[in-house]
Amino acid sequence: MGKKVKKEVEPPPKDVFDPLSIESKKAETAVLMLQSPEEEILAKSCDALYKFAQKGDENKITLLGLGAVESLSKLISHEDKIVRRNATMVCGIMAAHNEVRRLMQTLDLIPPLIARLAPEEEVVIHEFATLCLAHMAHEYTSKVRIFEVNGLEHLIRLLSSPDPDVKKNSVECIYLLAQQDFQSRSAVCDQNAIPPLLELLKSDYPVIQHLSLKALGTISCEAECRLALKESQALDHLLKILEAKELNDLHVEALLIIANCLEDADTVQLLQQSGGLKKILTFAETSPLPDVQRNAAKAIAMSAHNAENRKFFHEQEAEKTLVELLGSDNNGVKVAALQAISMLCENLASKDVFSKNGILQIINLLSKDNADVQEAAVFALANLITGCPNNPGLLGRGHTLFLLVLVEADGIDALVNLLTDKREGVIANTCTVLTNMAAQESLRLAMQSHGVMPALVATLQSASNLVLRKAIITVASLGCDAEARTEFRIADGLVQLVKLLSSNHDEVRRNACWAIAVFANDEATASELYRLGAFDILQEMNLSTSRRNNFSELAENKMLDNNLSLKYNQKGHLSYTNLIEDGFYDHGQLKSGAKLPSLEELSKQTLNQNRAVIVINTKLPELPTPSPPAVEEKPELNLGRSSSSLSRSASREKGGRNIPSPVEDKQDLSSGRSPSLSRSGHKEKSSSKMKNKVKKEEEKMKEEEELSPVKTQEEPVPPQITQWFPPCDQDLIDYLSDVTRTILPLPHPREQVVALAQFVAGKMGGPIAKDRLHEFSWELHVGEIKYELKSNVIPIGKIKKGIFYHRALLFKALADRIGVVCNLTRGDYGRAWNEVKILNDSNRAGTKAQPETNVVDLMYEPGRLMKHGSVEADHYQHI
Repeated sequence: MGKKVKKEVEPPPKDVFDPLSIESKKAETAVLMLQSPEEEILAKSCDALYKFAQKGDENKITLLGLGAVESLSKLISHEDKIVRRNATMVCGIMAAHNEVRRLMQTLDLIPPLIARLAPEEEVVIHEFATLCLAHMAHEYTSKVRIFEVNGLEHLIRLLSSPDPDVKKNSVECIYLLAQQDFQSRSAVCDQNAIPPLLELLKSDYPVIQHLSLKALGTISCEAECRLALKESQALDHLLKILEAKELNDLHVEALLIIANCLEDADTVQLLQQSGGLKKILTFAETSPLPDVQRNAAKAIAMSAHNAENRKFFHEQEAEKTLVELLGSDNNGVKVAALQAISMLCENLASKDVFSKNGILQIINLLSKDNADVQEAAVFALANLITGCPNNPGLLGRGHTLFLLVLVEADGIDALVNLLTDKREGVIANTCTVLTNMAAQESLRLAMQSHGVMPALVATLQSASNLVLRKAIITVASLGCDAEARTEFRIADGLVQLVKLLSSNHDEVRRNACWAIAVFANDEATASELYRLGAFDILQEMNLSTSRRNNFSELAENKMLDNNLSLKYNQKGHLSYTNLIEDGFYDHGQLKSGAKLPSLEELSKQTLNQNRAVIVINTKLPELPTPSPPAVEEKPELNLGRSSSSLSRSASREKGGRNIPSPVEDKQDLSSGRSPSLSRSGHKEKSSSKMKNKVKKEEEKMKEEEELSPVKTQEEPVPPQITQWFPPCDQDLIDYLSDVTRTILPLPHPREQVVALAQFVAGKMGGPIAKDRLHEFSWELHVGEIKYELKSNVIPIGKIKKGIFYHRALLFKALADRIGVVCNLTRGDYGRAWNEVKILNDSNRAGTKAQPETNVVDLMYEPGRLMKHGSVEADHYQHI
């Protein structure tokens, strides 16, 4: 046996590095090791970085600054499974930070992450890849990228994963994808994601149930998704959740899905037939959770957008549930209930129920401290009281009851206070309520007594066109009352209204024109509007094809019809329906662009060479009512006074005058017709008899006052006139008395016209031959009157030598007072004429004959009637 030889040990290869254990205490080293080509080092480095990143956001930022994200973005696609897993874990943890997510988006990390969702990958990789995607899905651009690379398909498949973390991350990512992108919502339905989402409702983990409900709630916004939910019997699952008290933490999200589904009439009808609708209403009314009640009310509001659904809710007495919710202590519940009431009010039957049972609660909420409740309450009230074409609505049926409720609950005060709110929606809806209330006179008066007009003036200064549109309509609806117009004028509301005529918003401008047309219904307001420049703006507007509207011409005409002095000045014509009243004046034509001064301004001008201003006025200046002396009255002392003297005394005190007005003693001649006279020929007493009667009445009253035992120590000083009044025309008063006594009783209009023409001509110089017209020195006569009165304003009765335009104006003024219908037209060079419409004698008995228009001769042959358009009429009208 041979000797054993010792085997020699082979030395290690020279090109092999002996294993080296490295212990690093700095993250920089671990990040640097991510560049290593060895899988083991890469895996250990990623594991160390995962633990480091888990400790907080500061560590994530540190790794971001060291460039770890760039290296990890490559390693998640590494061929080694462990390296791939550990790198994905680090990315999933670090993606929770915003700045890290931005960099990942820049590096386009989403495609490799989606690749990690493949079925052959480990569950851990699925968990952290879905976690990273869920973090990145908060960014819109990342959502789009996930959708582009078909990530939704992989996420839906992972809803059936055995790992709860994978399910949680996947359903959260799906929820975020569908939250803002309708394409993703449709894709979720198209890829049959609803069944696995419904299955997740049975999960043992509440977070998964919540996220699943949120995802279903988001996709249920689409009609096709709601159809898929109905086909998958999702409503049955949701109703079971509502019935399970132990699942009360899911009730809020479940109701949101039901709310979306209730938008479809078919779904509502299906629920009604199955009793589900009643369950929802009962659940809303009895649930102790405010969030549940709020969402139930929201569900009703959303569903009530559909007319058919409103009928179903009415059949299930949803109104009772909503009224009950108004009594909740939670403001959010009240707001949701009010919003639902607003929608159900579109149904007339529901409106009737609310008007009977819920109106007081809604009005009470107007004064609630919470601004959201106030806004919802006024919106509900606006919808509730707005009438419908076939139904007069609440105000048309029970406005008296409504007024009582408003007064009892201080509702009018609350509404007026809401006009000062800063939110345009509140003010706009408040104006809608006030506009509808203004349809009833009793409500208008109640609103005026609560200062609604000054409050509305403030709203007209709003910068919101919505507020302006609504506020102007409200102002116009209240402006039909004279007192309201006066109050609005005193509060400088007309200034704001005129400014809005120049608005660049078409509807604001149009509504302002309508309001001007309403407010120009009395002379004082029409004159003030003219002074503020409304007429000039309207004239410009009506010449513009783009700014003109349906009401601009109406507003201009209203201003003219209620300010006849302006109309005659601007148009040179007064129609048959324009009746001249006291205070009218003829200024003559103005220069282009000049403004017509008021009569008061003209009266205060110094005497000049301008054309005399002719004024029509039979009113005496009104004196302020003196304060009655402090005397103890004894009823028995008045027994000796006749009822007539008492009534006269009362009327005199009421008017504030010491001397009874001659016009009043002459049966109100200023109104144009005496109530004691008729066409049958009843006559009044002469002017002298009337004066004697007035004198006797005054003497009788004086004697009675002297016999009275109660006397003051000193006679009161007559009050002084502080307000300016136009000069009273005593001659015109006498003219009125004469024509009323002699012309009014004439049986036929033709006879009245002829007699009146002769009367006017007789008072102004008589007939004048055409060839002697130049010798008629009327200018000197008028100049002497101006010098005598020291004024450019002349009462028409003072003129005894009148030319065409003097006589035509006097004829119109007298004719209007006694009911003779005529017009007045001004021509050139001092010409003016009147036209009347009279039936021919041959057609007088006919009922269908059309009257002829005739020009009245007041100069050459007073009383001659010339057919309109004839040669003689043309010669009379023109030189």
